[in-house]
Amino acid sequence: MLNKILEAFKNRDVETLDAMVEPTFRVLNTRDDFTSALMLSCNKIKHLEKIDELEADCIILNLEDGVSKEDKALALALCAIYLVKHKECSKKLVVRVNALDEGGYDEIAYLNQFMPDAIRVSKIKTKKEVENILALLDEDIELHLSIETSEAWHNLATLRVSQRVTTFYLGILDLLADIKLPQNLVKIDNPTINYILTHFLVSSRAMGVKAVSFVYQEYEKLDEFSQWIEFEKSLGYDAKVCISPAQVALVNEAFAHGKIEINRAKEIVKLFEIQRDKGITGFTHPEYGFIDEPIYKGALALLM
Repeated sequence: MLNKILEAFKNRDVETLDAMVEPTFRVLNTRDDFTSALMLSCNKIKHLEKIDELEADCIILNLEDGVSKEDKALALALCAIYLVKHKECSKKLVVRVNALDEGGYDEIAYLNQFMPDAIRVSKIKTKKEVENILALLDEDIELHLSIETSEAWHNLATLRVSQRVTTFYLGILDLLADIKLPQNLVKIDNPTINYILTHFLVSSRAMGVKAVSFVYQEYEKLDEFSQWIEFEKSLGYDAKVCISPAQVALVNEAFAHGKIEINRAKEIVKLFEIQRDKGITGFTHPEYGFIDEPIYKGALALLM
């Protein structure tokens, strides 16, 4: 099968690639606790072949940036092949389609047949666009949005028009360009960047949407990347897009404590509800200390 895929790709034979795959049922991965989201360009077969080996919690199958115009159709066909190949996957498989006016609608309609766990739409602008996408998108597929235009930033609070909209990604470089601010502002101690990161996180969380921090393009500067992770974690972030396995390893390590906190919250909720059914709303646990209703509500809020 791989040899046939490679040969068709080499010959730029989209028709043959399309013929290799049929619409299929996938067991959708609905996890929302992913911390590392690794970008894989769908025109890179050697990368797609490694999906099972990767340590990322979430794989973003990318059809947009990094895929040339000439490779778009090939990448879309390969994306379908590898979705079908992974009918059930422990990693969340998200497809990043092109902007709506650059083929995004057609890509979504095509991908409905192959049931990615989520579709991520680039350069979203308005509530109406989100409504149009949801009308087209299979009702079982999550919708993720890239917040990278001035319009999306301005309309941020209106974009969660349905519970199917579960995740926002901050495209900070595109956003800065669109609001006519220099990209060299992207420094940890820059107050404008701090405001953007904080506003994006708080606004997203207030809507019940997962907020994923921006791509750090200097993938070889791992010390600087680690500094960004620690800073973002201090703000409250628990997820970041990565562009290399080395970045994934650092994100997983940095945010591991967050997963421990989630597990702790689950245990507290379970313990409190068991005791509450017995008429007890305040008790001491040997590992978690004193648990009462405020502690329970705090743990419950963390899980929502």
